[in-house]
Amino acid sequence: MKFVIGNWKMNGTRAILREMIERAANIQTENRVALCVPFTMLGEKSDIIAMGAQDISTHDRGAYTGEISGAMLAEAGAKYVIVGHSERRMYHDETNDIVRAKAARALESGLTPIICVGETADERRAGKTLEIITSGVRESVPENVSGDIIIAYEPRWAIGAGITPTADDIATAHRVIAETLSYMHLIGTPILYGASVNSKNVADIVAIENVDGVLVGGASLKPDEFIPIIENAK
Repeated sequence: MKFVIGNWKMNGTRAILREMIERAANIQTENRVALCVPFTMLGEKSDIIAMGAQDISTHDRGAYTGEISGAMLAEAGAKYVIVGHSERRMYHDETNDIVRAKAARALESGLTPIICVGETADERRAGKTLEIITSGVRESVPENVSGDIIIAYEPRWAIGAGITPTADDIATAHRVIAETLSYMHLIGTPILYGASVNSKNVADIVAIENVDGVLVGGASLKPDEFIPIIENAK
């Protein structure tokens, strides 16, 4: 069983989501499938595809205009929520401390946080990849985890660029994440890979040791891509 989770970012419509749900209705798979969609679409129902959100507030209520609490997400139908996505870190200056607080709120609300970590191009060139990944996991995961969490490794330099790291690069990153989680007494936490995943490369990616699934970007908006990704991730 693998995880196949799509991130629609600020894209899509209810009509597109309903088409995806309808076309996926007869898929035969043991994989856990979810789509993290804009807040406005969380109420859609599917027996195959769980709904997830793309962000969560660090607050549970109050005068925080424009923010969405974990309780609100759960009430709207979300089962998962992405925290610390590379674009949130880049465009909204989210730190590991902020990501940890968001993950904690998700767990308090009964949601499964998908905690993203990964290095930038500059960090990669400086040889800091493993350092950034390790600190990202240790500093972004809440203390005393009580509930399910997922880690997603995103090589930030590859996202949206159509570039996929080598199998050795992915294997090394996921091994380090698994070792870090073991040190934190979180053995068995799923670790996903996310960057330029498509229906042609997903089988090779999930065959790599310690890769428990994928976090899919643009390809998750297209039924003709996302459904084969679900079927090919074994």
